[in-house]
Order: sequence, then C-alpha cells, then structure tokens
Amino acid sequence: MLGSCGAGLVRGLRAETQAWLWGTRGRSLALVHAARGLHAANWQPSPGQGPRGRPLSLSAAAVVNSAPRPLQPYLRLMRLDKPIGTWLLYLPCTWSIGLAADPGCLPDWYMLSLFGTGAVLMRGAGCTINDMWDRDYDKKVTRTASRPIAAGDISTFRSFVFLGGQLTLALGVLLCLNYYSIALGAASLLLVTTYPLMKRITYWPQLALGLTFNWGALLGWSAVKGSCDPSVCLPLYFSGIMWTLIYDTIYAHQDKKDDALIGLKSTALLFREDTKKWLSGFSVAMLGALSLVGVNSGQTMPYYTALAAVGAHLAHQIYTLDIHRPEDCWEKFTSNRTIGLIIFLGIVLGNLCKAKETDKTRKNIENRMEN
Repeated sequence: MLGSCGAGLVRGLRAETQAWLWGTRGRSLALVHAARGLHAANWQPSPGQGPRGRPLSLSAAAVVNSAPRPLQPYLRLMRLDKPIGTWLLYLPCTWSIGLAADPGCLPDWYMLSLFGTGAVLMRGAGCTINDMWDRDYDKKVTRTASRPIAAGDISTFRSFVFLGGQLTLALGVLLCLNYYSIALGAASLLLVTTYPLMKRITYWPQLALGLTFNWGALLGWSAVKGSCDPSVCLPLYFSGIMWTLIYDTIYAHQDKKDDALIGLKSTALLFREDTKKWLSGFSVAMLGALSLVGVNSGQTMPYYTALAAVGAHLAHQIYTLDIHRPEDCWEKFTSNRTIGLIIFLGIVLGNLCKAKETDKTRKNIENRMEN
C-alpha cells in the first residue's frame, strides 16, 4: 500500500515538474494526470465488490440480473428472481415423499430432485398463465406493473410459446413417474389453468390456489408407493390447503387497495380487520390435520415436536402481523418457507426413529413370549 502511494506521488511530482516546463496549458494537463495517478495508487475495491466495483451477490434476483439481457424477461416471467413461490409449491411434495419412505429410511433423493425440477417448471408455467390472464389488471397495480407481459417486455404470443416449452419440459418430468402418478399429475392442469380466473368471480381465490399448490401432497406419496393412501394423503392435502389460506391471505393484503379499485377479489378484502381471527382458525385446522397425518402414519416424537414448533411460529407470525404494512406482509409471507422446512425435518427425523421403536416393540413381544 505504501509502495503504491509512493509511486503515485512520484508520478505526480514528475508531472508537476514537466508542467512548469510546458507552460500554462501544460500545467493544467499535468495536474489532471497527477490526480489520476494518486487516485489509481490509493484505490482498492471495497469488501464485497468484484473487480469492476459491482456488489457480489448469490441471491436469486442477482443471478437473474446477471443473465444475458434477452433472457431476463423470461426468467422474471417464471419468477426465478423470487423463488419463495417455488418453495411453497415444492415443500408439500417433500412432506409426502418423506412420509412414504420406509421406517428408518431417508426420503428418496431421486424423487426429491425430480419433484424439485417439476416445481420450478410448474411454478413458472403457472406464473406465465397468471400473467397472460391478468396482463390488463397488472398494469393498474403498482406492485405488478413491472411484470414482463404487463410492461411490454414480452408479447402475448411469445409468452404463449414460452408456456408451451415449460409444459413440455414438465411433461418430461411427469413421464418419469408411474402410470398412476402420471394420470394424477395430469389432472392438476385444470386447476393450474383456471386458478388465475378465480379472483374475478369469488372472494376465495386463495382456496383455489390451495387446491392447486398442494397437489404434490397427493402426488409425492403415489410416486413412491404407486398409489395414494387416503388416510394419510387426504389430511396432508387438507393441511396444505389451510397453510396456503394462511400465507396467501397475508400476501393478498399487499394489493388490497389496488384490488378493490379494479374489482378483483381476495380473502384479504373479505376478512378485512378480522383477518387474524381467520388465520388463527386456519392454523388450528392445519395443525389438527397434520396431527391426524402423524397418527395414521405412525409418526414418532420428533414429528410432534416439529408440529409444536410450527404452532409457535404461526402464533408469532399472526400476532405480530400488521396487515396495513405491505413490507411486513411480504416478510411474514416469505417466512412460511421456514414452516415447510420444519415440517419436512420433523417427518424425516420421525421416520428415522420409527425403526428404533419397532425394534423395541419386537423385543418386548419376544420377551413376553419367552416369559
């Protein structure tokens, strides 16, 4: 550092000396060069900056922004810059896959990766359909006016072609599953296509989203086992729907003023100041359904410990929620990824403990028979 400063100073003095020899015009030019030399000698990139002085970041938004410019509108159309939606679609799949694992075994990693790929593609397809339906409404809402179709970055025709590409890739993922799961997965397309219309005709579009977003709770189990077990899959599906009603009602409070002006409906507009009461009811229903899942699948203590943690998280989330602050609504909405991960962790640990409890039960039976 001292050496570089000294070199800059020497260059500055040399330029100054030459300036007196060159005259008035030469002095001015030399002083400019001297200042540049000192600046170059002292400059260092600040922490967290790359060689060009740009902040280094591995966030989803930063990755999208660093992509080739022609691709960026399509990546934003898929919401790859906001992956929380993909997480919320994917996590119910992980619950189901985890519950379907044999006692004492970890979830099928191949299925987890396959469903992860499918979640990215289907969430992208769903967002594309949503933006195609809502392009005229999105222009009138502050938060959505910059979406690629509404902003004119992508034409309707190109978005339709892009949708076809996403669905084709998603079909390729679906065809990796058994025939039962292929038929079950194909049945969800009606929900994916019609959900964006629900906000025009009912105050319960969040319920339609719940039916759509939690289809993986059925599909994950059937992909592992070959068919659905209603005693486990149906209460799991119901719990996911209740969860969606919680987080998407919170999400909808961000746009309630604009939605009311342009005639769109949501549970946020329906519940208004009673939102916290409704969210509390949905939370109780969600936890009750998950408890039933645990009983019917023979879950162990780690699973129920996870449910207690989820209950505490939901209670804090609802108690501290400020429905009149969009930034707080967004923060609470995104925190639901933690809830989904806690449930998945509880399922995995609970399943690993099943083998130990089974061994204890077998030994107790053998001891009783010997006595």
